[in-house]
Parts: sequence; C-alpha cells; structure tokens
Amino acid sequence: MNRRILGVQPLIYIVLVNLIGMILVILADNHNGRDMMILSAGMCVMSIAIYAVINLCRLGDPYLFVIISMLSSIGVIMQSRLDGAGGMRQMKLYLIGVVCFFIVMLIYKVFHKYWNRLTLLYFSCSIILFVLTAIFGSVKYGSKNWIIIGGISVQPSEFIRLLFVLSLASVCTNPIKKTSDIREIKAMRLIAAGLICFVNVGCLLMQREWGIAVLFFVIYFMLMYIYGESRIFLFANLLMAIFAGFIGVNFMSHIRVRVATWLDPFQDVSGKGYQLAQSLFAIGSGGFAGSGIGSGSPYLIPIVSSDFIFSAICEEMGVLGGVAVLMLYFVLVYRGFKIALSSTNAYNRAVSIGLSVMLGVQTFIIVGGVTRLIPLTGITLPFISYGGSSMITTFAALGILQAVSGMKGETTDEIE
Repeated sequence: MNRRILGVQPLIYIVLVNLIGMILVILADNHNGRDMMILSAGMCVMSIAIYAVINLCRLGDPYLFVIISMLSSIGVIMQSRLDGAGGMRQMKLYLIGVVCFFIVMLIYKVFHKYWNRLTLLYFSCSIILFVLTAIFGSVKYGSKNWIIIGGISVQPSEFIRLLFVLSLASVCTNPIKKTSDIREIKAMRLIAAGLICFVNVGCLLMQREWGIAVLFFVIYFMLMYIYGESRIFLFANLLMAIFAGFIGVNFMSHIRVRVATWLDPFQDVSGKGYQLAQSLFAIGSGGFAGSGIGSGSPYLIPIVSSDFIFSAICEEMGVLGGVAVLMLYFVLVYRGFKIALSSTNAYNRAVSIGLSVMLGVQTFIIVGGVTRLIPLTGITLPFISYGGSSMITTFAALGILQAVSGMKGETTDEIE
C-alpha cells in the first residue's frame, strides 16, 4: 500500500509542469489561452492514465514514462509559445509516439527470444533505407536525408539508428557456432561490428549527414569499449575517426563552414554565422532566470522549433530552466543504464546500453552545438524538438527499454 501511495508522487510533477506552463503561456498570449488549456489538460490526463497503467500492471520501470511526459509537456509548451499551431502539432506527435511506445514494448516482450538472431535483417533493412534515400531522397538543410511521401517528410536515418543499435547488440552478444576458439570469436565480433558501423557511417557521410554519423560512431565506440576487449582496436578506430574528421574539414566545404562558424560565429554574423550568433544572443539575454515565457525573441533564430529549441528554452526560462531540462535527460539516461545493469539477459543488456548512449549522446550533440561547445549539427532534442521521425523512433527506443525493464525472470529487483 505504501508503494502505491508513493507512486502518486511522480504524478504531481507531471501536473505541475503542465499547470505552470499553461499559466505562463496564457499570460504571454491571451489568444492562445483556450488551446493551451486543452493541450495541458490533455497532456495531464493521458500522462496520468498511462503512468497508472504501467505502475498498476507492473509493466516495468514506472519512472521512464514520467520523465518522457515531463519532457514532452515542455515540448508542447515551447512549441505553443513559438507558434500557436505548433503545440497542437507537437501534441499529435506525442500521441503517435505513445502508440509506438506501447506497440514496440508489447512486440519486444512477446518476441524477446528472437531479436538477437536477426542481425542480417537489421543490417539489410538499413541498407535498403539508405538506397531508398539515395534514389528518392530530397536535400534539406544541406543533407540528402529526407524522403517526401504525400507532402510528409520522413527521415530514414532516424529509423536506421534503432536498427544500428539492435544489430550491434546482436553482434556483441551472440555466440559464434563455427568456432570455439575465444580469440577467433573475439576477432570475428570485432570485424562484424566494424563492418556494420563503417558501412552505416559511410552511407551517412555520402548523404552529408555528419551529425548522425558522429552519433553512430560514438554508440559503436562505447559498445566496443564494453564488449570489444581490445584497446588496440579502439585506438585504431579513434585514429580513423580523427582522420575522417581531418578529411571533412579540409576537403568538404559544408564541414569547413561549420567548423569556421563554430570557431568564430561573429566573423560573418549576418551570413553564415547568423544562426549560431542568434542562439548565443538568446541564451545570453535569458540570464539565470530567463526573460519569461512570451517576453523573449526566440523566433529570430532560424529553425528554432527543431534544431535550436534549447536556445529558446534558455532565453525564456533561463539557464536554470535549461539545466533543469538537462537534468531530466540525465535521469532518463541514468534509468536506461540502471535497466541495463539490472538485466540478466546479455542481449537485452547490450541493447539497453546502446539506446541509453544514443539518447545521452544525441542530447549532448545538439545542446553542445547550440551553446558553441562543439560544431553545430542538425540533430533534434528528444521529445522537445519538432520532428515526426525523431519523435516516433525515440518513443520506440523507450518502448524497448520499458519492455526490458519489465521482463520477469530476466531482471533483478535492483531496478525498483
């Protein structure tokens, strides 16, 4: 009974986030008040109902969806602030994401004994998606990484990243039946993992999608650090990554522009450095406490609803608000690693580690880019940025983590 009572506490945070956000947006824009009330009420009701189902039915870690709901609520609030219709669009994506969350969770649970045997299928599907992008893809923001179907833009690389994690986890944990020699098994695993990584990364580089390529490589590097057991192999991969970066900076104009803008965005503040400069101005003008919802000018930043949403958060909610958002991501990644450590199934553990690294590194790349910590890349901020493909695949990734956390007999009690 005490556990059930304590389970009510996270619901208070969900309600508070939506209530405070609703009040602030209404005060900032009276014309958007009615829509914001409906959106906030809907977010509260759905989040509470889903949390209750997960908690009462013991479907695994009850806190994953609480964190997702809080981040998604912040996303709806900020999108409503930036564009009156943006909040409703974000809400629709949230609903689609929730459906994907439960579908993936149930499918992964039902067929959990087979996922580690489908390495070739994951890899083949990735190649097919790359080929379709090369043939039918459209160039957007400098990268040929979009397929437009009936007026709807789909980003295949977002789906490929899930396949990438699943395939690497399979390679790292599956026994190799052709040989019993431990050294030979390790060597074959390293070769297979390297092949999967560099084929995927190579295809991304040909699409001029360097941001997601970096994400893929870091996931691969971390899994090899854990499962590869060869420091020489890791060092060789690191040298190859540095060499690829050197080639990109010196021989590819768009990479050279990004690096130059990162080093000095104010050299061409009205041109190539305008986007990053406006981001820095927005973060700086917000200070610690922020200018207040509706009092800033985040719309001056190009692509603010997707790539630069964190800058808008810092401008109107302050650095403290930005840190609070980062702490939510930190807790989310922490729960993912805790699920991994609590799993007694080798494949599920590897998948959980890969997905947790993916979420953490993706957040770091976009936040680091808009704050000028690292060169800017076009990656969305999970659950907050506007982007259908990203929202669906991120919810699917969390669905897998939720499924792993709730598998009876394959997790310890430590996750609770």
